[in-house]
Amino acid sequence: MRYKSVQEGIFLRRPNRFIAHVITEGKEEVCHVKNTGRCKELLIPGAKVYLEKSSNPNRKTKFDVIGVEKGNLLINMDSQIPNKAAGEWLAKGNLFSGSALIRPETKYGNSRFDFYVEDCGRKAFLEVKGVTLEDEKTAKFPDAPTLRGVKHVLELGECVRAGYEAYLLFVIQMKGVRKMMPNWETHPEFGEALIKARDQGVHILAYDCLVEADRIEIMDAVPVSLERPE
Repeated sequence: MRYKSVQEGIFLRRPNRFIAHVITEGKEEVCHVKNTGRCKELLIPGAKVYLEKSSNPNRKTKFDVIGVEKGNLLINMDSQIPNKAAGEWLAKGNLFSGSALIRPETKYGNSRFDFYVEDCGRKAFLEVKGVTLEDEKTAKFPDAPTLRGVKHVLELGECVRAGYEAYLLFVIQMKGVRKMMPNWETHPEFGEALIKARDQGVHILAYDCLVEADRIEIMDAVPVSLERPE
C-alpha cells in the first residue's frame, strides 16, 4: 500500500481525537488524524509525524496524519490501512491460494467481518485489527477498551461452530516487535475473548509490517502470547 503525497511535520497538540496541530514546511496546519484511538504514547509534542496531502481542494483540513516516529520505530497510525494492506497480502496468495475468492466487508450473524474467502472448498471469515501500541518490543491490542472488538472475536467462534474457518489477523503497523499480546491492563475482557476463541478453533495470527514514510506492506509472522501476566 503506497501513499501519493507525503511530507514531514512536527506534532504540537491534539485538541480532540479527530484533529492535530502540526508544524510542516514552517507553517502550523490543522490536520485530520486517521486514527480515533488514544495514541497518547505516539502523539507527543515534538514528535516527528508524516502527513499525506489531500487531493480534495474543498476539504477543511489539507493533510492527514498517517505516521509517527517513536524512538527508532516508524509507526503507521492510519486506521484505514490495515484492511487495505491485508487485502493486498491475501491477493498475493498468503493464507489461501492466489486464485481464492476474496470478498471484503461480508456480514455473518450480527457482525460484518473484514473478509470472506472461498478457496478449493474452504470457506473462511477473517477479521483484521490494526496495532499501533508497542511496549518494550511487545505489540499490544487494544489501546482502549473495545466492546466491538470483543463482539467480533466471539462471533468468529460462532463461525467455527457453523463449519467455517475463522481467522483474527493482527496487522502490527511497524517493524521491530518480538511478540504480540492482548493489552490485559486496558481491557482484560478482550484477552479473555481471545483465549475463548482460540480454544474454539479460531486462528489468531499477528504479522508485522515494513513501514516507510509513503508505504506499508505486511511482512513477517510475530508470535502471539495469550498468557495473562501474573
